[in-house]
Amino acid sequence: MPMYEYVCMKCEEHFEELVRSDEDVACPQCGATHVARQLSTFAMIGTAGQTGAFGGGCCGGGCGCGH
Repeated sequence: MPMYEYVCMKCEEHFEELVRSDEDVACPQCGATHVARQLSTFAMIGTAGQTGAFGGGCCGGGCGCGH
């Protein structure tokens, strides 16, 4: 099972979850199921150890959480 990073669209809590493809993900803070999967910072590190142009995670404005 892969681990994914999520942000809750209701309370803006950031969390990680081990998820099977058929499972629904709920926020551990408020229980809402309206969550968005994040790009992992790990996946964005280049061969020289520099991060990509996307920034890091949702609060750069990519997920629509309002930040």
